[in-house]
Amino acid sequence: MSQHTRIHVIPWTMLCCLLVLLDWSNEGSCSQTSEATGECLTCHEALHPGIVQGWRKSHHARVSPSEAQKKPDLERRMSGTAVPDTLQNTAVGCFECHGMRADAHKDSFEHNGYTIHIVVSPDDCATCHEVERRQYRDNTMSFAHTNLVKNGLYQDLIASINSTMSFQGQSLKSVPPNEKTNADSCLFCHGTSISITGSAARETDFGEMTFPILSGWPNQGVGRINPDGSAGSCTSCHPRHDFSIAAARKPAACAECHIGPDVPAYKVFEASKHGAIYTSQESTWTFDAVPWTVGKDFSAPTCAACHASLLVNSAGEVMVERSHAFTDRIPWRILGLIYAHPHAAAPDNTNIRNSAGIPLPTELSGEPVAQFVITSEEQTKRKKQMQASCRGCHSSQWIENHWSGFENTIAETNAAVRTGTQIMAGIWEQGLVQGLPQKQSIFDDAVERTWTSLWLFYANTVRFASAMAGGGDYGVFANGRYFMSGAIMDLKDWMDGRMKVEEKPEQKK
Repeated sequence: MSQHTRIHVIPWTMLCCLLVLLDWSNEGSCSQTSEATGECLTCHEALHPGIVQGWRKSHHARVSPSEAQKKPDLERRMSGTAVPDTLQNTAVGCFECHGMRADAHKDSFEHNGYTIHIVVSPDDCATCHEVERRQYRDNTMSFAHTNLVKNGLYQDLIASINSTMSFQGQSLKSVPPNEKTNADSCLFCHGTSISITGSAARETDFGEMTFPILSGWPNQGVGRINPDGSAGSCTSCHPRHDFSIAAARKPAACAECHIGPDVPAYKVFEASKHGAIYTSQESTWTFDAVPWTVGKDFSAPTCAACHASLLVNSAGEVMVERSHAFTDRIPWRILGLIYAHPHAAAPDNTNIRNSAGIPLPTELSGEPVAQFVITSEEQTKRKKQMQASCRGCHSSQWIENHWSGFENTIAETNAAVRTGTQIMAGIWEQGLVQGLPQKQSIFDDAVERTWTSLWLFYANTVRFASAMAGGGDYGVFANGRYFMSGAIMDLKDWMDGRMKVEEKPEQKK
């Protein structure tokens, strides 16, 4: 065999190591790829160079599980303790992810002599990231699909938004949204349910091949139902195929689904002092350090700093533990429902009902339904967890006064929503439009849209502006208090005007 031939058959390890020497010399030695992954790369290097080069830059390509396990506790990125011996000393490559647990995946198929699957699920990632998978599984995000599609109230709202309307005979007619429309809207973030509807032969650069047909794909929604039965998608935050922790720590990762006006977290962050510091300094910050050192690696919080990341001080002391639960630092739910309320006690909300049988954790008057929300003790615990992340930059008095203002905002916005809901209830009860008393949709009339906007957009915006220290003009005029109070006035004016129209002739003077 010639020297040229020998070089040709072993390019992957050499190329990977060369990339390490050029760009990542401080990240440790290059990991050997498995034979299966090497074969994947042979074709996909040319077919999908963006995918392959993204993977080559990842920790998965450069650090084997056995090397990762040797890291000091605070620097360790993997939590799995039962990684199979066959995976210990190779890079986590194509086959290690797409060939994982093939028997559990309904989307598994034969491909060039290997059984692989298309959708990599959190249960696959759990092989190396066991704790993170467990935390994510037990949080509200992983139930985002289920909680949405199994709640009749939400489905009613979705239908009122996504249905196709037509004007016929002086009336509006609507056709319910189809699967693709819902996948492109609400389920884009909440997650689709991916199913296998058959298989199809396709002509490829390497001849005809057969692939499974996936319904609900592509999707990276946080509560996606995967072909192996698991819920969630790690790629919602850690984009494939480099699965960067840096990308997940930047606010843009969250902006995809938290930009408003129903969840205006990203816009409020941009308008806040935290956002101003981030914008001016982020090019000097270190986003991939583990642990993340306050003051050294970054000097103002991003979404991840407050909600997920392991934070330490300059002495290396833990300020707040890493979490993929995302709710264990959140005492209040301030979005998506009619009233702000203590967070739900369980991530699966499908059994929640108030005294009227409505799938809400609060009464229409605003009181929380105690059996479905966390206790005051749990609220205090979560509040302290969140405040621990604030202490890296703020004094105790600053933190306490900020939280006092935020909780005052919760009380005031709930009071405003209560007033609007009382007016809306009166409109329904008098039959001016069909709603709850008539067991009809509460979202399909223009006046009901005004009521919906009151709590879904305006009250939420005020709360986010207060919670994230991004108040001021944003919390007042950018879908804030001005619009919240205006919606209440519009509801009252609508009711008064319609009642005058509905008066019988003998009632008029």
